[in-house]
Amino acid sequence: MQIIKKIIIAILMIESRLILKKYKPFIIAVTGSVGKTATKDAIFSALAGSGHVRKSEKSLNSEFGLPLTIIGVPTAWRNIFGWMKNISTGFSLIVCSKKSGAYPEILILEIGADHPGDIKHIVKWLRPDIAVITKVGDKPVHVEFFKSPTQVFEEKSSLAYAVKPGGTAVLFADEPKIIALGEELKKKGIGVSSFGLMQGSVIRGEKYEVSYNSSGVPEGFHFNIIVDDATATAIEPISVKRVIGQTFMYPLLAAVAVAKVRGINLTEIIKNLNLYEAPKGRMNLIAGINGSTLIDDTYNSSPDAVSAGMETLKELECSGRRIVVLGDMMELGHFSAEEHRVVGKNIKGNADILVTVGPRARAIADEALKSGILNENIMSFSMSMEAGEALSGMIKTGDIVLIKGSQSIRMEKITKVLMADPSLADRLLVRQEKEWLAR
Repeated sequence: MQIIKKIIIAILMIESRLILKKYKPFIIAVTGSVGKTATKDAIFSALAGSGHVRKSEKSLNSEFGLPLTIIGVPTAWRNIFGWMKNISTGFSLIVCSKKSGAYPEILILEIGADHPGDIKHIVKWLRPDIAVITKVGDKPVHVEFFKSPTQVFEEKSSLAYAVKPGGTAVLFADEPKIIALGEELKKKGIGVSSFGLMQGSVIRGEKYEVSYNSSGVPEGFHFNIIVDDATATAIEPISVKRVIGQTFMYPLLAAVAVAKVRGINLTEIIKNLNLYEAPKGRMNLIAGINGSTLIDDTYNSSPDAVSAGMETLKELECSGRRIVVLGDMMELGHFSAEEHRVVGKNIKGNADILVTVGPRARAIADEALKSGILNENIMSFSMSMEAGEALSGMIKTGDIVLIKGSQSIRMEKITKVLMADPSLADRLLVRQEKEWLAR
């Protein structure tokens, strides 16, 4: 099977290179350790109406996912006939006569890096017009095959160095190392824009506030966007529904920065972003059983993201209890044990009840107990469905429940059990495809 997989990848990659050479789309490539998918989706929203635009679907950023987006076909999972159909589609794009509108004018590509050299290999043949670098924190994330977070940052940075002549790097401005990267890029004649919450960002956000409905239930957030921060040439409000968390300002700010580079009018950008829908499993607000509110953050997990999620939970107005449900954080390599313990030390003051899922997350529970969380307020389970069933019997009106864990722990199963209307799971939750549900 691995041989067949490598052959399919090789064919799709060759087709992708030929397609890009033929159609020459404007390429916007997004990488980073946090917020890639949300940023990619926000950019797509900001560019609405500016031509034929295609984005990576879901989180297709791997060696399989990238060519699928370029060709414009879905994953075929384990269906060999589906993969043959995808290859046939790519071949048709290469050999058919070039027609206006037959291929997107703009591609928005999400690019991940699981191993050293992943991005450096890709940029040998894929040169973006705009490279977007989201947060690459000092805490480890997806570093299982990297020597250190520094090596991860170097890998991600290679995308910015690969922009085409006359291109632009759009950089997360709230990290000193990314600011330093921007200065190095300028020396090489690469255009640089930036986004963030810190003074000096080209596109800056401020005055984040949670929006509540008439019953006091959180329903989204709003904030101000400042363009050209040094001169504050424009200040525009933006409001987003069904998602929560200050960190979600960053994808929207990045989208504004990209759209401004493309020359789109700010009023049009804001109008488009007010219709933005956050990707599934990323701090989504969902009505829960017994009048509770769920914060579904079940797509994946990392130390930085857990910290941000708990900070959001802490700051929400809450008439009931704050409950945090945390699964194992994967792909942390030798940092794993320590990072789970760090999360546990920070539970007190952020949540009233802790539920953990998975063997690694038991370290979270152990440290939370040491830090002063009462034993009766801590529960640990091996499987997500066990946790979901236990929680369904204890959720009360006014409770706010944050649910988060890495992909393999399948924390979305807990969200489904706790939803007020589970029939909406297919529309609201991650990993609802039949291939996932069969696992």
